[in-house]
Amino acid sequence: ENVSDFSLNITDCTQVVVPEEVFFTVAAAGILENLLILIAVVRNKNLHLPMYFFICSLAISDMLGSLYKTLENIFIILCKMGYLTRHGDFEKKLDDAMDSMFILSLLGSIFSLLAIAADRYITIFYALRYHNIMTLRRALVILAVIWAFCAGSSIAIALFSYEAATVIPFTILFPLMMFFILCLYVHMFLLARSHAKKIASLPSSTIQHRTNTKGAITLTIFLGVFLCCWAPFVLHILLARFCPHNPYCACYMSIFHVNGTLIMCNAIINPMIFAFRSPELRSTFKKMFYCPR
Repeated sequence: ENVSDFSLNITDCTQVVVPEEVFFTVAAAGILENLLILIAVVRNKNLHLPMYFFICSLAISDMLGSLYKTLENIFIILCKMGYLTRHGDFEKKLDDAMDSMFILSLLGSIFSLLAIAADRYITIFYALRYHNIMTLRRALVILAVIWAFCAGSSIAIALFSYEAATVIPFTILFPLMMFFILCLYVHMFLLARSHAKKIASLPSSTIQHRTNTKGAITLTIFLGVFLCCWAPFVLHILLARFCPHNPYCACYMSIFHVNGTLIMCNAIINPMIFAFRSPELRSTFKKMFYCPR
């Protein structure tokens, strides 16, 4: 907020303000949709698979992102009303906690996407040994390691965010992980055709290949949506850190609220993709909302 206010003094760009009602509506929708995903997976024992557990991890990350923006806007409103100050000790600790939640959401989303991509890779290229490689216990261990690392990193980055040694690795991590996931997907699609020919003689191989390819396409959509929704906000962080006094950077930072809204839109779009592309989840939702005769 301070950087956005400062940008108005050095640029002619008018700050774009998103109405608070829009913030709260989008955030509430994102939290409810991802909560439905978690309930559906918990209730349907057929969905107790590594892939859906990784999807639940992504849903939790999306919920944290929506919750972060909701609480942030509530605190901004309280500051404007005079109930909170901007430079008090309590407010400083509160701000650190909010920053930690935001970073946890970002890192959780990145590593959840990475886990989903690795799971799809094993499904496509090691289909016959998938259940031996990616067991449920191993998936839970992977998720525990991911969230322990993300929690520790988010706390460290929030406490030392003003140190260049911490900010630079954080800004490098986002494009590096995205590049790695993109390479993994490109490798999957390049080898999928040749792999399909090798297993063409196996029973039900065509159906299995189509299912795996559909899963890879779905996760590619996830990655594209994630980049479109999170990249503008990460770019805002980079510009605020490295060129806050540049008029062009300040002009981009004037759309801070729009970039924040895009993060919450990601939490809304992902569950829609789940429900649209997954027959199992569609069936579970029908059983949840429509009582059988």
